[in-house]
Amino acid sequence: MFDAFTRVVSQADARGEFLSTEQLDALSKMVSDSNKRIDAVNRITGNGSAIVTNAARALFAEQPQLIAPGGNAYTNRRMAACLRDMEIILRYVTYAVFSGDASVLEDRCLNGLRETYQALGTPGASVAAGVQKMKDAALAIVNDPSGITPGDCSALASEIAGYFDRAASAVA
Repeated sequence: MFDAFTRVVSQADARGEFLSTEQLDALSKMVSDSNKRIDAVNRITGNGSAIVTNAARALFAEQPQLIAPGGNAYTNRRMAACLRDMEIILRYVTYAVFSGDASVLEDRCLNGLRETYQALGTPGASVAAGVQKMKDAALAIVNDPSGITPGDCSALASEIAGYFDRAASAVA
């Protein structure tokens, strides 16, 4: 697991090269946008419980068979496991946002998740729909301009959306 800085430096070092102007500019931009990145992570983390709960409610309203007898989220224990998994995915998305690198999300969360869900009989498409609902809620929170570092957050919002999309496609 590397942050963006370590990844760029280690790749250049492996090639025996200095960092290019483009690489330095990209890292410089990341530093200059760091307050927005931290604000976004704080907002998602501070609203994490609501993001997960509201995404689960919306998912179960659209797919009531999941909470009906025999459904994958039927019984309190299975519902709790579903919410826990959604919370874990959200937490790893925030780690990726903070570090500016998806490797922590891939290595620690998504690697093997589809196979695990298949073995458990969990419908991957439903999990992916839940992740998309979390994405929508998180982006709405991040894109709210009140109380956040001023500036254009479109690139950061796109990056965040990409992490959620990566998670959704990993389980579908």
